[in-house]
Amino acid sequence: MTTTQPLELLAPLSGVLLALDSVPDPVFSSRLIGDGLCIDPTSQTLCAPLAGVISNIQDSGHAVSITNEHGVQVLLHIGLDTVSLAGKGFTRLVQEGQQVEAGQALIEFDADYVALNARSLLTLMLVVSGEPFTLLANGLVEMGQPLLQLSPASAVEAVDEEEGDALFSKPLTLPNANGLHARPAAVLAQAAKGFNASIYLHKQTQSANAKSLVAIMALQTVHGDTLQVSAAGADAEAAIKALVALLADGCGETVAAPAEVIEPASSTLLRGVCASPGSAFGQVVQVTEPALNITELGSGEAAERGALQRGLLAASEALQALQDKASGSAQAQIFRAHQELLEDPTLLEHAHDLLAQGKSAAFAWNGATLATVKLFQGLGNALIAERAADLADVGQRVLKLILGIQDSAWDLPERAVLIAEQLTPSQTASLDTRKVLGFVTVGGGATSHVAILARALGLPAICGVPLQVLSLANGKQVLLDADKGELHLDPDLAEIEQLETARQQHILRRQREVAQAALPATTRDGHHVDVSANVASLQEVEQSLTLGGEGVGLLRSEFLYLDRNRAPSPEEQAATYTEIARALGSERNLVVRTLDVGGDKPLAYVPMAAETNPFLGLRGIRLCLERPQLLREQFRAILASAGFARLHIMLPMVSLLSELHQARTILQEEALALGLTELPKLGIMIEVPSAALMADVFAPHVDFFSIGTNDLTQYTLAMDRDHPRLASQADSFHPAVLRLIATTVKAAHAHGKWVGVCGALASEALAVPVLLGLGVDELSVSVPLIPTIKATVRDLDLADCQIIARQVLGLEEAAQVREALRQYHAATVETSPVVEL
Repeated sequence: MTTTQPLELLAPLSGVLLALDSVPDPVFSSRLIGDGLCIDPTSQTLCAPLAGVISNIQDSGHAVSITNEHGVQVLLHIGLDTVSLAGKGFTRLVQEGQQVEAGQALIEFDADYVALNARSLLTLMLVVSGEPFTLLANGLVEMGQPLLQLSPASAVEAVDEEEGDALFSKPLTLPNANGLHARPAAVLAQAAKGFNASIYLHKQTQSANAKSLVAIMALQTVHGDTLQVSAAGADAEAAIKALVALLADGCGETVAAPAEVIEPASSTLLRGVCASPGSAFGQVVQVTEPALNITELGSGEAAERGALQRGLLAASEALQALQDKASGSAQAQIFRAHQELLEDPTLLEHAHDLLAQGKSAAFAWNGATLATVKLFQGLGNALIAERAADLADVGQRVLKLILGIQDSAWDLPERAVLIAEQLTPSQTASLDTRKVLGFVTVGGGATSHVAILARALGLPAICGVPLQVLSLANGKQVLLDADKGELHLDPDLAEIEQLETARQQHILRRQREVAQAALPATTRDGHHVDVSANVASLQEVEQSLTLGGEGVGLLRSEFLYLDRNRAPSPEEQAATYTEIARALGSERNLVVRTLDVGGDKPLAYVPMAAETNPFLGLRGIRLCLERPQLLREQFRAILASAGFARLHIMLPMVSLLSELHQARTILQEEALALGLTELPKLGIMIEVPSAALMADVFAPHVDFFSIGTNDLTQYTLAMDRDHPRLASQADSFHPAVLRLIATTVKAAHAHGKWVGVCGALASEALAVPVLLGLGVDELSVSVPLIPTIKATVRDLDLADCQIIARQVLGLEEAAQVREALRQYHAATVETSPVVEL
């Protein structure tokens, strides 16, 4: 920009102004495309924020760029992932190359359609030419009001890129499903800028400067286009090699595997995603909900208000009954959250507004819930979108009560494998597990409340299955292998028999384990191991004690903070910790992990800037030390439970000794303020490789270590444990992870400190021999698995465990470790009923 005058940009539409940091897309929030802002729109026409020329407008109508006479370039992008709508819901009002005035309408869009069918409606305005700016507004903005003031920028001299004969890449096929839209185009342009060469991207007879986001977008590429990269200059060869590789990998987007490795479609096998592990052989039962007949007009506002209030009260009582009947805290919390939705002021206000317009109670409530479901689905947050299913469930529950429709139990045959487009949490919680062996759905996800309930009920389930599953005939025999995410439509008889034998053996052994749960976890040669519980509520603590738990090895304190709009008060926290400590008693350990949020567990009321890689950012102790008041309040609340149980405090994600020292200082100050003369035991989680490798440095300064194998594995192997193509390799049985456990135990024992394992590895019976052999003192496990882990310990000899541990440390891969442990298991416990491990 060569002008010396400031330039004002107008609001392109009306809505709520948000910082770019809040956009749930790292390419935008990290300002890779350019700095700017975001608007959650309340209007449906996108207008020009400045006068200039339409330098690019996407065929799909979701994005447009304007360049003014001084070279200022602004990108407007409606919604997130809206390119996938292929133009549906958008009407272009201008053409590329057209001169427009500030405030002129550019694109009209159907907000309801976009909100329901795209990831988010959040609309971005980015200054891609890089001029600095000052924000002129905040909060709610109206279309056309001054929004940004751009400062004059110094003229930038063009980089003298050495020219010469251009080199060309071989033609390549573009793998991106929606072409090079804003996100992948920005990644490509940013990479190209790193080379001292003149670089162009070619599509047939068209060319674009590969260092210009807008130029790349103007190529209007689509999936399958043939492209070439050319470069001239000092870095030409390196540039071509790097950019061709980037294009082949999708420029940061997930792309389909090459055709030659895609498995052919099968008429006898349907694939989905595991929502709850296990397997079952049974008959198909298609389940659907009948449509409800809703009358729009009411019979008077007072009468309809009464009908709505009665429906809400009856629904609240039903949800309370489900909470009381829930077998674990996860289930209870789901229905507690449903109950809170019934009291949501925004939801009720919307319904009451419709009642005031003469609508019936059923129509008003249904309209309010559907509108809020749309809002949830359009917020650009996957977890909130999944909660939309909970609201829809609550909405149906109240609606049926208003209409006087009784929820009748499904009439199911024996050995039913349910097939549905989607199940609600209420339907899942009420399934008769004596008849239902598992279920398969088209919708849903592995983190949904339906998946959580399925795991709690022990029902194998898969979701995300192709629509053709809904056409399977009732009564058809199918084999559900949820562990592999597979539904076999023509199962092999030998596989069925093997499955049934394993199921019966598992049932018998489980019955024996529960009956003997009170026995100590002592090996055959007399070595005792503490088996404690991983918990997130008082209810789970009480359940663990009935199943033989010897204490709490991990209290996930974040359960007090998540799924709410404000932080729990210090009094609420203290009361909860004290209740749990009283339930355990003075002879049992209570290990409370301080707040472990950030990364995959954000808090709505603790502002956290968007991070490109949140798992390597402000998580756990890092976040708490940045907000010390949060940690002080929690320490104060935890200390209130001192004396009722053997209190231990554990710090998550510690990677530096200075973090431990800072936290201990705060703990000492809070204990002194409360008049406590004796501090509780203070330890750290070993989940960062640096902490394991320096365990000998940490050991003199802690009272104990507890190893979180989930994070330790993903950080050691550099593999996201939730990555769909890496999850099977991100295995805690990897010898590298086991060696870090061995290093930690050796350092701790050298200083007289104990070591626990609270990660998922401790809950795997197959891992128990190697953990005991490495010298682990405590296993903290998932509550339902306490009897199984204790029984496994009782089947072992410590001396044999030490031998097998030394052997597996010398192996190369996790698969070899698992196989060695399976052989060891078969040799040592073959006389016991076999559990499929």
